[in-house]
Amino acid sequence: MASCVVFEERVEVPLDIASLAEFRRWSLSAFFPQTGRIDYLAGRIEVDMSPEELYTHGTLKAEVAAVLQRLVNGSDLGELFVDRTRVVNVAADLSVEPDVVFASWDALQSGKVRSVPKAGDGKERYMELEGSPDLVVEIVSDSSVGKDTKRLPKLCFRAGVIEYWLIDARKQELQFTIHHRGARKFKPVAVSRGGPQRSAVFDKRFRLERRKNRMNHWRYDLFPVTK
Repeated sequence: MASCVVFEERVEVPLDIASLAEFRRWSLSAFFPQTGRIDYLAGRIEVDMSPEELYTHGTLKAEVAAVLQRLVNGSDLGELFVDRTRVVNVAADLSVEPDVVFASWDALQSGKVRSVPKAGDGKERYMELEGSPDLVVEIVSDSSVGKDTKRLPKLCFRAGVIEYWLIDARKQELQFTIHHRGARKFKPVAVSRGGPQRSAVFDKRFRLERRKNRMNHWRYDLFPVTK
């Protein structure tokens, strides 16, 4: 009987993981792979070994993270996390590493979101965010279309996430959509074509633009708009 599935000779996924609790134990163990992105979505283990594209993902994520970090720190709003931050929600049967995650002070101080300590390493060492963060941002890549646009939004909604930002820079037209919670699912913010979109989480509107730099590569600019 097979004991694991091996991806590209780099990642071994045990076949006996049958629950979120078992996935969490594996993800916090010394046996969890240090490369690739491995998520657990309602019983489905998804492994993405694809490298990030430089100008449709990497520089875009850097801009979004930088602007939001300045906003969060400047107004003392909470804590922002980028890359390899594992978000867990038991009710949604979810363990995932989004591109960007934000948790407000209200969420953290109320216990709606809590930092899970790393076992055996003393204080101030944490490995997971458990609960319902205010914001999840995902940037679509070729290998994550189905997850980012269909499976993950449903589970983030079930997890109580307030806002879901979806960005796709792979095509001729840059797509940036802020999704708010509706009665049963996330719904895109109503906005005129190309206009700024309101974020309830930050109480600001945002506009995302791109243009070619001197090397003819994409440069991105995320603009917070107060009014």
